Amino acid sequence: MPLENVPIIDLAGYYDGTPDGKAKVAAEVGRACRDIGFMVVTGHQVPADLVASTYDISRQFFDLPEPVKRKVAQPSPDQVRGYSGLCEEGLSYSLDDPTPPDLKESFSVGPIDVPRDDPYFTEGSAAVHFAPNLWPDQDLPALRPIWEAYFKSQETLAADLMRLFALALDLPEAFFDDKIDRHISMFRVLNYPDQKDEPLPGQMRAGAHSDYGSLTIVRQEDRPGGLQVRNKMGEWVDVPFIPGSFVVNIGDLMMQWTNDTWISTMHRVINPPRDKALDSRRISLVFFHQPNYDAMVSCLESCEGPGNPAKYAPVSSGDHLYMKFTKQTAQGRDAA
Repeated sequence: MPLENVPIIDLAGYYDGTPDGKAKVAAEVGRACRDIGFMVVTGHQVPADLVASTYDISRQFFDLPEPVKRKVAQPSPDQVRGYSGLCEEGLSYSLDDPTPPDLKESFSVGPIDVPRDDPYFTEGSAAVHFAPNLWPDQDLPALRPIWEAYFKSQETLAADLMRLFALALDLPEAFFDDKIDRHISMFRVLNYPDQKDEPLPGQMRAGAHSDYGSLTIVRQEDRPGGLQVRNKMGEWVDVPFIPGSFVVNIGDLMMQWTNDTWISTMHRVINPPRDKALDSRRISLVFFHQPNYDAMVSCLESCEGPGNPAKYAPVSSGDHLYMKFTKQTAQGRDAA
């Protein structure tokens, strides 16, 4: 029977470095990716004080007046950088489900320390993926160094998870290394404010959707109105809150890479009960890991065979991401 609920996996066995420890964790990760596409991970080695500092400075940003936040507003739908206000996105639009826009605001940054003198990062289709980040340096100068440190911590954790993915797929542990060494990942902090007014019919904090890339790492708070996942039985189940943990899920690109052996699962962030709506603010730290923009994603050899041919045409990581995100932002804004 497949997993009905999101499992909790301790990564300590992987970091111990023994073959048996790595194999055990990889097997648990592989089962989670096959059965439900989500897991809660502990033993991840991300410093607790860094997480706390990131939360603190992020709250300070979202508490700034709207005109101040607008100084670093997202410049265009195809540049995933900067601030996006309440109800300016609709995640369900990426799946052609025209529900009202999401009850959240966000601030996003992409890769840091980008070498601006290297054409790989600046010319042609690369430009949109490595666009300069926007920072509120005048109004909140402490944010940038903290967020950059957090980005690097998630970059490291994502690379470790991709190595676990390789082991779980019977591939060499370093199989994905050269496909993510110049990744186009994004760090977004999402602020779900208290809900003074009742949502519109069908409107949620984040509408039902699947993620786009290789994997997503989320730090969530234990607040009313949280994350839910739809399991293979079609049931919406809560993602458990475990102090100090991260929620990890795979995205559409990894599902294609594995020829649907692993599943990119629908999930959503529900509204709080009305009796708790005025004390329900939630902030989530979300790292969307995306391979190098020119990494070609085609069916892995271990995921196809006689009677199970490749289901998807090869696609580059960058083209896949661009198509998904512009659809989400453009249509979500039309709905607003």
